[in-house]
Amino acid sequence: MSKFFNDFKRFLPLLSNLVSKDFKIKYRRSVLGIAWSVLNPLLTMIVLTKVFEVLLRNSVENFATYYIVGSALWTFFAEATSNSLSSILAASSLIKKVYIPKYVFPLEKCLFSLVNLIFSLIAVMLVVIIQDVHQLSFFSLLFPIPIIYCFIFTCGVSLFLSAVTVYFRDIAHLYGVLLTMWIYLTPILYPIKMLEGYSFIKRIVMLNPMTHYVEFFRSVVMYQTFPGLKENLVCIFISLLSFFVGAFVFKKSQSKFILHI
Repeated sequence: MSKFFNDFKRFLPLLSNLVSKDFKIKYRRSVLGIAWSVLNPLLTMIVLTKVFEVLLRNSVENFATYYIVGSALWTFFAEATSNSLSSILAASSLIKKVYIPKYVFPLEKCLFSLVNLIFSLIAVMLVVIIQDVHQLSFFSLLFPIPIIYCFIFTCGVSLFLSAVTVYFRDIAHLYGVLLTMWIYLTPILYPIKMLEGYSFIKRIVMLNPMTHYVEFFRSVVMYQTFPGLKENLVCIFISLLSFFVGAFVFKKSQSKFILHI
């Protein structure tokens, strides 16, 4: 464990430089640059709000806020895990030349997406203020808690996917299909109460880890309530389980990465 922390501390500047490099690449030659991290969720929200406010007219109050709060967290998860898939393969030339802890590369993708999420929260706050959902209160300061839960969960999934993809390249193609299914099983565009009467589907939705993180995030940001001890324990358990499983699989397989990249 001490070796892990010593390595992590030693390569922290590299991690920071990799995140910075990804930012420069993403916004290179872009007129608005980092402003797209705010504009993109806003523009997507406007389009979807116009469509779904009609379909869900009596189901979701303040639909624009409801959507953008859930979408911000989902986008972070989807972006981080998708980018982490091929992070080891993309860094193969560097891995072959010098010693770098291999977990740095998937974790860097998660950190990069986390920074993007922080900028997208500006869009979230703008919509909350414009729709006059509530007055800012103590609960508004608790928004990092569900983000931390989701970040740990995402790191675990990313470590697992980045390791498995080295051996099974088809995962990179299958994961896009899985994400499409996964987003529809996460209450981003619809409220869970709409699933009353569809017990089987509701059970699957409630078994979805992202459902818990999204609903927790909404409770704090949108409804100014803090979930109880049970929901916090569920989120913590899922996050830690994901992280330790991902770290275990990654550690057990990383010694043979060099033979497959």
